[in-house]
Amino acid sequence: MHNHPNGIPILTGIALAVLGLLSSGTMAVRAEKLRPNLNQNMYIGTYTGGASRGIYRLEFNPATGEMTSPQCVAETPSPSFLALHPSGKWLYAVNEVSDFKGQKSGAVTAYAVKQGGSELVQLNQQPTGGAGPCHLTVDRRGRHVLVANYGGGSVTVLPLDRNGQILPPLGVVQHQGSSVNRQRQAAPHAHGIYLDPPNRFAFVPDLGLDRIMIYRYDARRGLLAGSPEPASIGSAIGERVSCAPLAPGAGPRHLAIHPSARWLYVINELNSTITAFDYDIKQAGLREIQTVTTLPDGWKRGNSTAEIAVHPSGRFLYGSNRGHDSIVVYSIQPRTGMLALRKHVSSGGRTPRNFAIDLTGEWLCVANQDSDSLRLYRIDLMTGDLTATGQTVSVGKPVCVLFAPSSGE
Repeated sequence: MHNHPNGIPILTGIALAVLGLLSSGTMAVRAEKLRPNLNQNMYIGTYTGGASRGIYRLEFNPATGEMTSPQCVAETPSPSFLALHPSGKWLYAVNEVSDFKGQKSGAVTAYAVKQGGSELVQLNQQPTGGAGPCHLTVDRRGRHVLVANYGGGSVTVLPLDRNGQILPPLGVVQHQGSSVNRQRQAAPHAHGIYLDPPNRFAFVPDLGLDRIMIYRYDARRGLLAGSPEPASIGSAIGERVSCAPLAPGAGPRHLAIHPSARWLYVINELNSTITAFDYDIKQAGLREIQTVTTLPDGWKRGNSTAEIAVHPSGRFLYGSNRGHDSIVVYSIQPRTGMLALRKHVSSGGRTPRNFAIDLTGEWLCVANQDSDSLRLYRIDLMTGDLTATGQTVSVGKPVCVLFAPSSGE
């Protein structure tokens, strides 16, 4: 689950707590049972240039919903997506560029988290083997960083050493092909990379191919399926287990796996839809069960979608619309996993690129890229509905929101 690589142990606990209360017939969810004692760090990835210089950090109080003023904690080119190591000691950022030290490649930068998260100390950088990396995740054991290269149409696995530094890539899986949209789908564009809960399969929504590519992941060696030995940069290191096709011109972008691991949802950028799949966790099999629009009836102007997230309770799903400039809210049918539209909520700014749910499950923060702002909402834990708190924080070109525990060395 674009979704919280840093918070898997915490979010899993939250989901179990909420689901346990609901299954026991208790309709009122007591927020204090879900709330960590400490404040949370909010890290903001951006596109640099203009008002932004890199990664920004705010402190978030989940008891009051208050956010401090953002401070730049790392100057680095276009850190457009962030992920935290499971230990909380290190943070990783893609550098969404097309040239890195003379190579046609983007980069990943490693940081040590210091002073309770208020300081990031750069450790090192490595190339990603493909241009325009736009998404990354750290595996559950904290041994590897997996990266999706949008411009290069490829995915990369990079090992981590014991000190959190990134080692050179083990190899690159190069996608091939195209789809029907000549402007956006003339070539592959890997737009995300996600691991299933058992850490055994990697899912890669490729916008250019209209497919979710599925790979077996060897957590010990850091390899994707089919390669007996580490491969060199520029060669494919695995064969996909299978793939799940989307409608021609859909443009799959990001995905989210339900906390129960029974369903998977992908948001399609080009045709503004969300597709739900039944998920066979043993074989990583996907069977489409539903596709719904993210837009209200009658909307005719341009739109593209961006982020998707399932609430940790497993009861609600959210997606962002750029153009309509809204967050769409769905309820999830508990027996079938199918979606039912609840409402659309204004994002409070232009071009809501990314959003994230905090570690308590009570708050949602939206990054409005083209209005240089963050907007905070309270989540109704019974209905999933969003209520704007009125808080707006200015950050230049925000494109990623990452909630993290207030910890570190």
